[in-house]
Amino acid sequence: MNASNNGSLWVVDDDRSIRWVLERALTGAGFDVQSYSDAESVLQRIGHGRPDALISDIRMPGLDGLELLEKVHADHPDLPVIIITAHSDLDAAVSAYQGGAFEYLPKPFDVDEAVELARRAVQRSRERPAPRPNAGLESGVSIIGEAPAMQEVFRAIGRLARSNITVLITGESGTGKELIARALHRHSPRADGPYIALNTAAIPRDLLESELFGHEKGAFTGAQAQRRGRFEQADGGTLFLDEIGDMPSELQTRLLRVLADGEFYRVGGHMPIRVDVRIIAATHQNLERRVAEGQFREDLLHRLNVIRLRLPPLRERQEDIPLLLQHFLKQAAKELDTTTKTPLPEVVEHLVHYPWPGNVRELENTCRWLTVMATGNELHLDDLPPELRQQAVSTEGLDWEAPLARWAQRHVATAPEPLLDIALPRIEQILIETALRRTGGRRQEASKLLGWGRNTLTRKIKELGMTAAEDADADETDGA
Repeated sequence: MNASNNGSLWVVDDDRSIRWVLERALTGAGFDVQSYSDAESVLQRIGHGRPDALISDIRMPGLDGLELLEKVHADHPDLPVIIITAHSDLDAAVSAYQGGAFEYLPKPFDVDEAVELARRAVQRSRERPAPRPNAGLESGVSIIGEAPAMQEVFRAIGRLARSNITVLITGESGTGKELIARALHRHSPRADGPYIALNTAAIPRDLLESELFGHEKGAFTGAQAQRRGRFEQADGGTLFLDEIGDMPSELQTRLLRVLADGEFYRVGGHMPIRVDVRIIAATHQNLERRVAEGQFREDLLHRLNVIRLRLPPLRERQEDIPLLLQHFLKQAAKELDTTTKTPLPEVVEHLVHYPWPGNVRELENTCRWLTVMATGNELHLDDLPPELRQQAVSTEGLDWEAPLARWAQRHVATAPEPLLDIALPRIEQILIETALRRTGGRRQEASKLLGWGRNTLTRKIKELGMTAAEDADADETDGA
């Protein structure tokens, strides 16, 4: 049932307003659109003719979007399906991808992005059939995040779910890098294999080689028996190397050889050992800077940096703090077998604007502290730990005028260039980069944060030569 225009699309959503918005936008873009309020109607209709692509909500009465996806792909495995959902946890994203979804689009969505995804889906439908993936999802610990930056992480994990590719996870300490590594393993073809984690910064330098590669009996003083290293333990599964930026240079060389050849020698050994291991590495450091400083091998960075996932610090995802707060308070109460504490609105507001230098880990520890130390079931500002109470939330991090004034004074005393010619482009670039990071690269949302229209933001990005920003926006459209 291919239309002679840009293609035929079916929209399935029990929310009438969502159907109206999508139908109007997609019709305006030249698509032939039919709308349905439930999945059962689609299954009855698709037996008589199918569209080029399908757009479905995930939570509907009766059959939900994932069940519809499974049933449609049973007979039409090459039909691209875009899943739209307001449910923003990791398992929903991965379920959509492992069920064979073409794309996962969280609400509230950018209409322009939905139209672009529809174009890509129709193009996929007309060019080549998609491979049929394995359905099903192993349950696991949910990673909470509604912020756009976290949605991008969820999307990436979903896309990587059927892959064995090497992944480098970057982010500040406490952002949850190991949780993401575990999720990548749990939703991979190696899920039934071992998951072995090693913090390279926590192992003494002289023991790290043996920890990684194992040793033979008598290889060194104290080696009274043969020992299998982490690589052997992870054979057929995943090896997570945390704080890879702290690895000594001589071990970086050995690791590079293992990644290149797939084999290594135990300490004191003479027989090569071959393993099949997927590497997921993580670091809080800037590895490019470490390379420039001669502290990290550039060729190893290239080996590890096949796919890079950046975890945003908690201060860049403030909208997630109330959700995380509720989750960790419930978790702490369960662990300690006590009543869940309920924070008052002013407490939540205070914590949302606290900078959280220790990120999610600090928030989790704070919830444990409150569960133990607060006397009542309601949490008041006075119940917070002293370091959080003393934080000057209203002014913390907002004193940008004094540093700017000092810079201007130094500049007029030492350089002839006009102040505004130098400062304004750089200020605009910093604000644009900040807005794009906060929105996970979505220009429509970033332009609202900046107080501009989307066209103005696009023009500014081009004027300032911000190729990184353009690449981020391309990633959003083209996929990771």
